[in-house]
Amino acid sequence: MSRNYKFHNKSGLYFVSFATVNWIDVFTRHPYFDVLGESVKYCREKKGMELYCYCFMPSHVHFIFRSTNEQPSGLLRDFKRHTSKRVLEAIENNPQESRKEWLLWMFERAGKKNAATSKYQFWQHHNKPIELWSDKVIKQKIDYIHNNPVEAGFVTNPIDWKYSSARNYQEDHTILEIDSTGFLG
Repeated sequence: MSRNYKFHNKSGLYFVSFATVNWIDVFTRHPYFDVLGESVKYCREKKGMELYCYCFMPSHVHFIFRSTNEQPSGLLRDFKRHTSKRVLEAIENNPQESRKEWLLWMFERAGKKNAATSKYQFWQHHNKPIELWSDKVIKQKIDYIHNNPVEAGFVTNPIDWKYSSARNYQEDHTILEIDSTGFLG
């Protein structure tokens, strides 16, 4: 892994993105999005996560966050481990999941290619953390995250994507609460 993609400042503010293996569009059903939302809530309450911006896309997640426990790597590791287990359970137990066999086969296939994985691999291993050091860079990353569903062609206005903090920036906190600081406006 490149030096540019590590958590060097343990108390820093970071932009991260992480994707499912093979960029599989898993997050197309509400129960799977719910796992992500519940996991973020838990991490905010119990693991010291400060979340300033997010977007859940069909195959990947974006965060701007800080670890108050100064363990950003461990926080993301635990988040990914927990969500992978819970989403796989949700897939297995969802009678409406028409792609169940294919999805599980793809995650098992990815797991077999990785000696460190017991059975399934759900997330790609890298997070590509980028420390945010100025208001200008923070604003650029917020805009990038919020415009991700627009660029993908899912919506024409960022606030129309249900699983994005673009809604929070318009005082709509119905999906997730986010943290606020003076410089993030």
